[in-house]
Parts: sequence; C-alpha cells; structure tokens
Amino acid sequence: MSRLKIGNRDARRLFLDHHVLTGGSTSAYQAADTLALVRRLGFVQLDSVNTVERAHHMILFSRAPSYRREHLAALHHDEASLFEHWTHDASLIPMEFYPHWRHRFRAAKARIEANPRWQERSGPEGEKVLRDVRKRLRREGALMARDFEDKGAGGWWGWGPSKTALEMLWRMGEVAIARRDGFEKVYDLAERVIPEEHRRARPSEAATKDWACRAALDRLGLATPQEIAAFWHLVSIADAKDWTAKALKRKEIVEVSVEGADGAWKAAFAPAGIEARIAAADEPPAEARFLSPFDPAIRDRKRAERLFGFDYRIEIFVPEKKRRYGYYVLPLLEGDRFTGRADVKAHRSEGRLEVKGLWLEPGVKLTKARERDIRSALETLGRFTGTPEIDAGAALRRARGG
Repeated sequence: MSRLKIGNRDARRLFLDHHVLTGGSTSAYQAADTLALVRRLGFVQLDSVNTVERAHHMILFSRAPSYRREHLAALHHDEASLFEHWTHDASLIPMEFYPHWRHRFRAAKARIEANPRWQERSGPEGEKVLRDVRKRLRREGALMARDFEDKGAGGWWGWGPSKTALEMLWRMGEVAIARRDGFEKVYDLAERVIPEEHRRARPSEAATKDWACRAALDRLGLATPQEIAAFWHLVSIADAKDWTAKALKRKEIVEVSVEGADGAWKAAFAPAGIEARIAAADEPPAEARFLSPFDPAIRDRKRAERLFGFDYRIEIFVPEKKRRYGYYVLPLLEGDRFTGRADVKAHRSEGRLEVKGLWLEPGVKLTKARERDIRSALETLGRFTGTPEIDAGAALRRARGG
C-alpha cells in the first residue's frame, strides 16, 4: 500500500492547527479556556527570561490575545488543574496526566542515587538533610529554598544541601511545586498539592508508553518516532518505534510522506483519520504575530526548518559579538509562513517596547501593508507587556533599506 502524500502547504496548515495557531480567539476568555488551551497543547513551558514576556505567558497570549496571566496562576495554585514538572523542560501540565509521570519519578530516583554529583551537592550528611527537609515540610507546610539557612552560593546551580534535597524530592515525586512566588519555586509534600485520585493512580509502564506516544502524535498530527519520543520526554526513541509498529498493525496510524519547504519528501506517521484532519484544519490568520523563542511550534528547530524553511536559533547563550541577530529574537508568523524575526526588549519602567532589529526572510519585502501589520502586532504585544510605546522606527527603516 502506497503512502499518503501530504503537500507542504497542507502539512504547514495541519501543523499550525495542531499547535493552536489557526482560527480566531474569543474575546470573553476565561480560566477554563486557558485550561482547554494547555490541554490541547499538552503542556506549556516555563521560563524565567522576562526580556519581553515570560515564555509561558507569551505562548498562551500568541494563541489567545485575551489571555490573562492570573488564569495560569489560578489553575496551578488554586484549582490544582495543572502540575509543574519536566517534559523537555520545566512545564505546567494538565493534572490528569500526573499518573503517567510516576515512571519518570522512579527513573529519576535511580539516576539521582547513581549520580555522585547529587550526592556531593547534598554534602556528607545527605540522608540527614533529606530527613530534615521532609520534617520541615510536614511541620511547617510549603517552603522555598531561601527558607533554609544553607542556601548555597556559586558551584553547581548555586544550590546548598537543602535546595538540592528539595530538588531531589521533587524530581522523585515525593514533593511537588505548590506555586511560584515571583519565579521562585514553593515546595510542599505531594500529598498536599496533588489530588488523591491522581496521586494514587498506578498506570502500568506499558499503558504510559502507549498514552505518551498516542497523545504526542495526536498533538503533532504528523511525526517521526524521534519527534514522538521528544514530545513529552517520557519514552525512548526505541519505545516510540515499537509503538508505531504495533499501532500500524492495529491500523490506528498510517504511514505518510510529507513534503518539506524545499520540496524534499520525508516519511512520517499520522493518525488514521489524517485526511479528515487536514480537511478540517483551519487556515491560519493572515495578520502578523510574534511568537516566543520557546514556542512549541519552533521548539524542534530541524522540523521548523524542514516544514517552513525557517532557520531559527536562540542566541541567549551566544556571546554578544558572535550573535547573528540578537539576545531575545521573536519569530514573526504571517499566515502559514515565518516571514522574519525581531530583536525585542520591553522597558517596563518606561512603558516602551523597543525593537532593536527586524530581519525579513529572503524574498520577503517590507511593503506598506506588511509594515502596518507588523506595527499592529507590536502594539498588541505592547499592550500585553505593559509597554504601549512602540520604539520601532529605526529597525523598520533598516529593514526597508533606508
């Protein structure tokens, strides 16, 4: 049986639709809508960099301009609808997925116990520190690392023994993140943070692997085993390959060939109803939008380049003189194309959003209509970040060649 061929335009539209970057957004946006959005995405990455806006807020704002920051705090802190843990990075994840992280906790425990760096950082009395941290959490309730005297300075993450113990217990699932204070973790015993029904659930390892692969492909629409494994970071590539082989036999998924932006074709897998999904996928809005550098749509740089012809890298950790573009560069999405990028900084005390540089992709011209659209996107972003004064004139002139 020949593979279904999916042209590049359909692949881009489907990909953006599955990443919730198509269709419109309701103006009456509530916390329940935010929860539905996180569930559809699978998770939202947390990041502390606040040059423009923290990643978790901007990821949601890019899809729902009426999103409010307090929604995420309420869902995590007050309603226990989200929990914080690792996917590919620290993330907020729908609470009903928590049982599938149990196998990750067990694996983390084994890695920690075998890794001398954890033991060294815990100090010569590591077991005693763990016991003392447990006792204080049980007795005093939620605590931050700064509530302990041995905060640590420099060295590996700048962690002292108690902070190391808190992180060990969190990664092993004994402790959970109750909330964030500023951006600092507030730790508590998992039994006081995670609802009992989710804490007591015990899916088998096979059930978790099946769920992780199925849920990843459902959110990606089209994926290779490597991309399926990378989505949650809960299964290995070998696990994902084994799952796709079995799912193919069960006719739950199909093999497809996906056309890249350069015309090359790549084999992938898709849910069995992929043709209906393609037909139902909305067209992305034509107007310009700026995405977070940590947006899930561009997290896999190779995939973004393959599907969209967009070569994007984060240069935060690149020395300034070696940067090609800038410190905090936002991808510019128009319709189903990435048409450029901008180095942006929010000066909150001045109420000013500065565009340090704007670079359009080859073949993309800064027409008057596009410039108006980019200014509109910047104004929308400026309102969200509390920096309504847009300082973009110099960058736009340079982009025009002036």
